[in-house]
Amino acid sequence: MGKLLCDSSVAEALPPSPAPSPPTPLLTWTSPDPAPTSWTAVAALEDQQRRRLHRIWERGVAWKPPAPLPEVGADGNCLFTAARRAAAAKPDARDLRHRIVRRFADVYAAADAPDREAIDAAVRHLYAPDLNAGWGVHVVQDLKLLSPKAQRDDLDAAIRDLVDLGIQREMAAETIYKERCMAVNDGDSWAKYMSVSGSAEDEHDIIALQYTEEGLLTIDENRDGHAAAFGDDIAIECLATEFKREVYVVQAHGADAMVDEDNCVFFLPHRPRGEICEPPIFLFMKGTGMLCLWEFFPPAKPVRTEYLA
Repeated sequence: MGKLLCDSSVAEALPPSPAPSPPTPLLTWTSPDPAPTSWTAVAALEDQQRRRLHRIWERGVAWKPPAPLPEVGADGNCLFTAARRAAAAKPDARDLRHRIVRRFADVYAAADAPDREAIDAAVRHLYAPDLNAGWGVHVVQDLKLLSPKAQRDDLDAAIRDLVDLGIQREMAAETIYKERCMAVNDGDSWAKYMSVSGSAEDEHDIIALQYTEEGLLTIDENRDGHAAAFGDDIAIECLATEFKREVYVVQAHGADAMVDEDNCVFFLPHRPRGEICEPPIFLFMKGTGMLCLWEFFPPAKPVRTEYLA
């Protein structure tokens, strides 16, 4: 075994050891004033959601709500209304919707064949699902169709003709809508679908066929023309690109979703195509049964996004 020798002459010839480096300071920022000690400002949260959100805040994700905290109604335009408020964007919700549709159409038109096919597959999964599969996940599946407003009378006449032949009204409507309406199953039809804001100026009405594993459940014919296309992940990515900033969807699910407390809140990041020029924005969505509400959820700056996983 070797020996450790200490020779003072050698030790004196060596340069002195550098002083130990100070510990790296933690990333800190000024806490919002007043400090958000609770989430009572966010309406309709369940206790487990509130506890989970508070634990996230304790780990370094601070937020400062505006006064008062705006809540967005659960209609098809809620995503665009909330994003407009969060980003302080000038266009109204309908104009913002049309702007992101144009942005998508430009990207889709310029994409090569494999990318277009991937987009088409994603759209079909969302709005034209295979009714022979997927029942292990969803109890009810929707097929979205687009009906030109100008053809509503013609569609009704065709349905009446089948009813006069003895076909049940619901079955007759399903047959005519599938034959004559546009399925939302590719990028081009998605752009037309996402343009629908529920106003009289829309070119199309949305018709939804709802199915269970046993067959047709119901038809939402949207006769008043007020149904709007709810925003999806494709639309959120377009919004992120439009604003040149990341958009985080914060989803809070309650007892209706049968999730435990550790999983009742999660973050869905959407990155822009291209550069990021602004801090992220947060859109808070509460799921309560079939009701989804988006809220303006602005973070304090800077944000420790590594805690959002």
